[in-house]
Amino acid sequence: MRLSSSRRRTSHTLQRSVASVALAGVAALLATAVQSGAATAAPRQAPSASAEAGAQPVKLTPAQRAALIRAAGADTAATADELRLGGKEKLVVRDVVKDADGTLHTRYERTYGGIPVLGGDLVVRTDADGRTEGVTKATRAAVDVPSLDPAISTDRAERQALGAARAQDAKSPDVDRTPRKVVWAASGKPALAYETVVGGLQEDGTPQELHVVTDATTGEKLYEWQAVKNGTGHTVYSGTVDLTTTQSGSTYNLTDGARGNHRTYNLNRGTSGTGTLFSGSDDVWGNGTASNPESAGADAHYGAALTWDYYKNVHGRSGIRGDGVGAYSRVHYGNNYVNAFWSDSCFCMTYGDGSGNANPLTSIDVAGHEMTHGLTSATAGLVYSGESGGLNEATSDILGTAVEFYANNSSDIGDYLIGEEIDINGDGTPLRYMDQPSKDGASKDNWYSGIGSIDVHYSSGPANHFFYLLSEGSGSKVVNGVSYNSPTADGLPVTGIGRAKAEQIWFKALTTKFTSTTNYAGARTGTLAVAGELYGTSSAEYKAVQDAWAGVAVGPRPGGPGGGTSFENTGDVSIPDNGAAVTSSIAVTGRAGNAPANLQVAVDIVHTWRGDLVIDLLAPDGTAYRLKNFSSSDSADNVDETYTVNASSEVADGTWRLRVQDQAARDTGYINSWKLTFP
Repeated sequence: MRLSSSRRRTSHTLQRSVASVALAGVAALLATAVQSGAATAAPRQAPSASAEAGAQPVKLTPAQRAALIRAAGADTAATADELRLGGKEKLVVRDVVKDADGTLHTRYERTYGGIPVLGGDLVVRTDADGRTEGVTKATRAAVDVPSLDPAISTDRAERQALGAARAQDAKSPDVDRTPRKVVWAASGKPALAYETVVGGLQEDGTPQELHVVTDATTGEKLYEWQAVKNGTGHTVYSGTVDLTTTQSGSTYNLTDGARGNHRTYNLNRGTSGTGTLFSGSDDVWGNGTASNPESAGADAHYGAALTWDYYKNVHGRSGIRGDGVGAYSRVHYGNNYVNAFWSDSCFCMTYGDGSGNANPLTSIDVAGHEMTHGLTSATAGLVYSGESGGLNEATSDILGTAVEFYANNSSDIGDYLIGEEIDINGDGTPLRYMDQPSKDGASKDNWYSGIGSIDVHYSSGPANHFFYLLSEGSGSKVVNGVSYNSPTADGLPVTGIGRAKAEQIWFKALTTKFTSTTNYAGARTGTLAVAGELYGTSSAEYKAVQDAWAGVAVGPRPGGPGGGTSFENTGDVSIPDNGAAVTSSIAVTGRAGNAPANLQVAVDIVHTWRGDLVIDLLAPDGTAYRLKNFSSSDSADNVDETYTVNASSEVADGTWRLRVQDQAARDTGYINSWKLTFP
């Protein structure tokens, strides 16, 4: 992506280098959504005019974040017990986000028998007093495998992984390290597996980190994905800008001491290592032409600084990992390499010089896009394949676009066109369009059931489209001199809430609601939950999120046609043995008038003696509808039932609750999920 400019000189400013509680459950965040309707779990109410201050993430210093992670780490055993994890399972703290009201969102990885569980990550939300408000899980399946002893050899896993790389026309593929033993839980029933990482180069010369997961019992390939995330663009000439550099004696270098010591290196057409740190006798870098190697270095350094500032000043995150440490940039990768990419293994961005080495891919958009891949890896960890891969790629487009608007650079005005200056098509058209993704000839405007099977750069379309609709609304519009005309899947209008609110909703959903396996339905749920927390479930913002998702065919509009609307809460709630009743809440919105005479209540409770349980549905006014009575003779496990309730005397909109009480000793369980469906 680039902005065209005849020439520019880059000037700089000099800056020297400087140096939990155990969980006690009540219900409720949503882990997954349903395609048929809106979902929420009684998020905090807030005025619709502005964001709820208490739900806004606070700006944590690296030291404050580290302290919260240490505190959560000291309580992982209690947390695992409270979440009813098995005896072989342990939790490892990965990240933490704190809201202004004291709410903590703690992200965990999981191990089983001492080995990693891929797709076992989860986010626990606790209130200021340490009480659990909800859990979002990458998998709802119980993690349990018959044996930790593989039936196949690591050699067989390696051969399969190398075969997968060769099938993609990889160049000189090689196994980076001995396959590691894991539990694969990201799809279906958890299984003992090997994870093999294949290096070398992809077909286009991009470094390869192909992860292949092989069933350690059957030898079947279970999954594969690339860990190197790439995007396409050319140089954007950003005019005369200030850069933060470091002086050592009489020499200056591109080290940004104000932003985690981010450094910019010159690979000088190489494809490995860090290259040479840009340095010189003066503090002026480049001359605005691609023939001067410093020009691309200056652009990359500037773009990284802008992205750092955006995340710190807008979202309160110090560095993309939140730890105050800067990534680094490498420019002039390879020969005629028309791409840029992010790699977790080096924690760095790398930029090629484009066709003929004439147009370096060092633009604001590219820096924002690539660094955001690092943010996604450090938070949700969206697997770069299937629907989660499309959401991963869209997140980089969405927040990279936000960085471009934030930069407010007169040479590169903010827009919703991805790579608008590249001319990669040879006719002046952009690489991608957020208002109508299909205009690029390959991306999809709307969700459909097979979208996870296409390239992630094209399956990202519905999420990009959603973000545009949520920001600007449907129909014709001109923003910063660029004309847009965004359609909707259902032909109905969407009213935008502004880009600032839309990007806050997406960022908070990414960092507190999404997991490695989040799909489009889960993204809808997560963004709705955030909109409810920030603005309230009766707000215009909440409705706009519903409408924007409906506009890309992910769920219906509130109260709209389509065979019923469902509201679901998938947060786990522990049921005390022979103890007090517990509740799980769902906020119903957009349903005019009263509830129906055939309200469907689907209940999924895991329990070792279901006869102990008494279950009620509580209407918004507190009226109780008995779903199940105590029965000493009902010895079956679990409750997996759909009840029909005549709730026609109740107002539909409001907070409905499922109340469960265990009235006899010796057996325990938890609410796994429940759902209301309005026919």
